[in-house]
Amino acid sequence: MADESPAIQVKEVAQEPEPRWGIVVALAACAGLYAALGKTLMPGPWWIPLACVAVLEIPAWIAIVNDKEENAIVLGHVISAILTLFLAISVALLVRSVVNGLEPAIVLLRSAVALWFVNILVFASWYWRLDAGGPSERGKLPGHHYGAFYVPQMSMPEEIKQATCEENWKPGFVDYLFLAFNTSTALSPADTGALTKWAKTLMMIQSVISLTIIVLLAARAVNILPNKLDTDQQNSPPAKQVSYLHSHATSAIRIVIS
Repeated sequence: MADESPAIQVKEVAQEPEPRWGIVVALAACAGLYAALGKTLMPGPWWIPLACVAVLEIPAWIAIVNDKEENAIVLGHVISAILTLFLAISVALLVRSVVNGLEPAIVLLRSAVALWFVNILVFASWYWRLDAGGPSERGKLPGHHYGAFYVPQMSMPEEIKQATCEENWKPGFVDYLFLAFNTSTALSPADTGALTKWAKTLMMIQSVISLTIIVLLAARAVNILPNKLDTDQQNSPPAKQVSYLHSHATSAIRIVIS
């Protein structure tokens, strides 16, 4: 997806490469969260996403070390695409499981929470990979002057940037994680606006997935609570006594009438 930002002439200077540890930890955590899902919420063994991430991440790091950035970009996109596919399938299976009651309540709760966090991590990885051409392109420029998202630092006057030592500020993975967290929590960005069509589309998809999970949790909770209360009341000693007396009184009335 090409960035639709206006062309801004900024002189390229040697910059320190953007740290990649954040995205690696996020991808590993994202894949590992599938272990918390119920058996009916995964299209296969839980370790498949983790294995895919591990198998593809190793050659991606080798490509980065050997200055083959294009290969690393392709592998990174494949990793995010695989995790997105697993997320979509698992959310669909969660809907089916809630509707048909295929999993116990505690398993559904644990699975929904895990998928909610997976949703955040998956879309944070997409924002990080695609904004302003990705981490490699962002690393070529001093500061952050354009991109698919409008962040407060982009509108700060130069004197304030210099006073706060932010003249060369640029977003890292934590910034995109913050954006994804706000999108899933508030279903809208907090202090960051989407400028391009692909950014708006991704944020809408993330919000829909998050809203679906939250609605399913609420619907299941409303369903579970009355049933549990009814069951507890029926099993309580007073309720058993009332039920016993009622059955015997009904039998006596039938005998008198007959």
